[in-house]
Amino acid sequence: MTLVLRGRVLSFVDEPQAADDHQSYRFWEDGMVEIADGRIVAVGDYVARPGVEVVDHRPNLILAGLIDPHIHFPQMQVIGSYAANLLEWLNTYTFVEEQKFGDDAHATRIASAFFDELVRHGTTTAAAYCSVHPGSVDAFFSEAEKRNMLMVSGKVMMDRNAPPGLCDTPETGYDQTKAGIAKWHGKGRAHYCITPRFAITSSHEQMAMAEALAREYPDLHIQTHVSENLAEIAYANELYPNFGDYVGIYEKFHLLGPKTLLGHAIHLSHREVEVLAETRSVAVFCPTSNLFIGSGLFDYDRLHTHGVRIAAATDVGGGTSYSMLKTMDEGYKVLQLRGQRLTPLRSFYHMTLGNARAMSLEADIGSLEAGKMADIVVLDARATPQMALRMQSIETLSEELFLLQTCGDDRAVAETYVAGKALKSALLN
Repeated sequence: MTLVLRGRVLSFVDEPQAADDHQSYRFWEDGMVEIADGRIVAVGDYVARPGVEVVDHRPNLILAGLIDPHIHFPQMQVIGSYAANLLEWLNTYTFVEEQKFGDDAHATRIASAFFDELVRHGTTTAAAYCSVHPGSVDAFFSEAEKRNMLMVSGKVMMDRNAPPGLCDTPETGYDQTKAGIAKWHGKGRAHYCITPRFAITSSHEQMAMAEALAREYPDLHIQTHVSENLAEIAYANELYPNFGDYVGIYEKFHLLGPKTLLGHAIHLSHREVEVLAETRSVAVFCPTSNLFIGSGLFDYDRLHTHGVRIAAATDVGGGTSYSMLKTMDEGYKVLQLRGQRLTPLRSFYHMTLGNARAMSLEADIGSLEAGKMADIVVLDARATPQMALRMQSIETLSEELFLLQTCGDDRAVAETYVAGKALKSALLN
């Protein structure tokens, strides 16, 4: 069956270079997205046709589904936990919570809640960390498969500096990851991700096993953390004293590359920035988390000027919201404090095509084009009384986008479509 979504259609074609870069996007004031068999067939001005189902979303905006390239599935019940810094937060709350995922029933229950939240907030794809337990991976991908959602994920590998209930070994981390790849990678829309949590929780031997996996499966994503917190950096350098710097640890184990997602990347030396640019690794900006845990202020302009690829993400549960809108709202504020500017166009580029490119998934998602999957979000800039009042004086698309970014949350998500199927409204029924 052919489905047509009618509304004000916005899709990016490139990274905006200025606040008024109209060449970076396509916009149809009365547009349509035509869908068949889960994929986009056509995008353009609305034309009425007999016998075609039309869902009229006017005056709302229709965009590609939002993408979150760094989030922790086992941390749903950690969000909003009080701690002074990253390492205290991990040891006091996160590692305690993640041990519960050894119980498959718990993992299954949280997986259902996790995907409900993503759908509510308009997120159709994410790169997520599971726990160390293979059962958490099964729960995650099973739930994603039920909803036909494109997800990147894998079990964390961690064999030290964590409770015994959260530690694997270099051998079991390798074997369980390899088994997970065989079971899930390429099944439906699942992408398995090699996931050494971070250098502090992986021994030299385990990092070598992660390197072996990366060599065996060169097309897989790799995700980890780097340079989030000054104490973390000092500890990582203490554990790896002959590696030069934090990025150098991943570099020497050959874990950097175009499909490597590095959470945070706040406190980087000049050499580390150059290495990220040369390897085309991705620095993932996590503003709500960085502010909440007090880790520091991401230096967007510095990395961008040096050619480092940048993504933006929620980092729940260190992050405080599942909303990519709120993420970019806090990102705007972080950059304001640095004397840098984040335009509304660039914010929405990051949430859609930019994050798809950062995850090397732009051939399938991230923009509204014929042939791509019909993963779509519908945004209502009049969703709350204060937004409706502000909209009375808004005259441009950029102003509307900035209002959505600044004041929007899950209430501004009128509908979330995955492969052409409306999922958010189904949650309410």
